[in-house]
Amino acid sequence: MSIKIESTAFSEGGSIPRPHTCDGKDVSPPLAWSGVPESAKSLVLICDDPDAPSKTWVHWVLFNIPPRIRELPEAVSGVGTQGRNDFQKLGYGGPCPPSGTHRYLFKLYALDTELKLTTGATKAEVEAAMKGHTLAEGKLTGKYARS
Repeated sequence: MSIKIESTAFSEGGSIPRPHTCDGKDVSPPLAWSGVPESAKSLVLICDDPDAPSKTWVHWVLFNIPPRIRELPEAVSGVGTQGRNDFQKLGYGGPCPPSGTHRYLFKLYALDTELKLTTGATKAEVEAAMKGHTLAEGKLTGKYARS
């Protein structure tokens, strides 16, 4: 199954606005989705940058989002459990590419379980825990280049 994920801040493949980057307020963009299966027990959101120089850079890990939630406002807080990003912080860390234009993949997963992980779990830990539990997924891609 496929989840449709979108943002009022940018379109699929479009530029992520400055407020959602390290050059701005560095706050998470608003996101909304549809197509979550009725049987879902939790949602997971991961945002990463596959164009980073040394490895795929993790910008956001948010898990155990209640499945009834269909959107996250800008600068969201108090929803789900925050994981640790590659900036070694909890929550969202916006695009901040060292050079060139990078892609940022906002991936949403509907799971048939809640994850037995605590605040600060890494992307690798979340992905390992959700293995075999994904009911549906969706992706929104944004781009950013520093000026």
